Amino acid sequence: MSKYVITGGAGFIGSHIAEYLSKEGHLVTVLDSLRTGFEENLTGLNVDFVHGDIRDENLVNEVISGAEAIFHLAALVSVPESLLKIRECIEINTIGTINILEAAKNNAGCKVVLSTSAANYGNNPVLPKVETMSPEPMTPYAVTKLDGEYYLKMYLDQYDVPTASLRYFNVFGPRQNPESAYAAAVPIFISKALQNEPITIYGDGSQTRDFIYVKDVVRANILASQAGNETYNVALGHSTSVLELAEKIIKITNSKSQIKFLDERPGDIKHSRANPEKFNQLGFQPQYSIDQALEETILFYHQQLVSK
Repeated sequence: MSKYVITGGAGFIGSHIAEYLSKEGHLVTVLDSLRTGFEENLTGLNVDFVHGDIRDENLVNEVISGAEAIFHLAALVSVPESLLKIRECIEINTIGTINILEAAKNNAGCKVVLSTSAANYGNNPVLPKVETMSPEPMTPYAVTKLDGEYYLKMYLDQYDVPTASLRYFNVFGPRQNPESAYAAAVPIFISKALQNEPITIYGDGSQTRDFIYVKDVVRANILASQAGNETYNVALGHSTSVLELAEKIIKITNSKSQIKFLDERPGDIKHSRANPEKFNQLGFQPQYSIDQALEETILFYHQQLVSK
């Protein structure tokens, strides 16, 4: 049995990694401050939950001792919040990541897999996004995620700490919080559709995103813990417009929701699409189409609604 540590493991993506690893019979330790995660996301899983903060160096060292790999997802994850709390964003996302790397350095062979972001590409209109493009981070969130990538590379080169960074595009799936002030489009659209409430789109809905299902992101993390030591795009590699997304959700839910269009939000990126070839060459192949993934996700939110 191998020991794995998931920082931010009570959050949306982290809890899916915890579920997968615990079902595989591994020893799983989740370290989470519950700043945006929920302990109930781990209900029924055979995991050791530690309520704590990655800024606590001693705790991080204690938790990581003996681990084969660390899936590092703990972060200040909201872009708008990062603009309001720059110092806190740096403390959690940059200093916290250094704490993780230092602890890994003390555990020979312990690999660090960092969850990072397509936000690092900024507003560069060139598509698809490829890892060799110059980063153009526009917010403290993106700057600190990029910091993390550089620190992982530095610890690999200087101290032989095995590392890999995964740049997620638009991840969605069960357990994504639709009630957060900074919630993503998919859970909000599903929640509205299931209740036949209007679905709001900012702009004309022609903006596109490269959506990927959370269970495919889990598989990406497992692969990265076993192979590769660079920065990789994690995405399907094709775009879906926000309007098309809303229409798919309305159709699958058989909803009476109407789509309402509001003014475009300043700063919103118009189009996003990844070139996932580099990671695909390592052996990554997403298993879920958008439609399959939406159906599974809608079923989850429907069951939640019924059980309320």
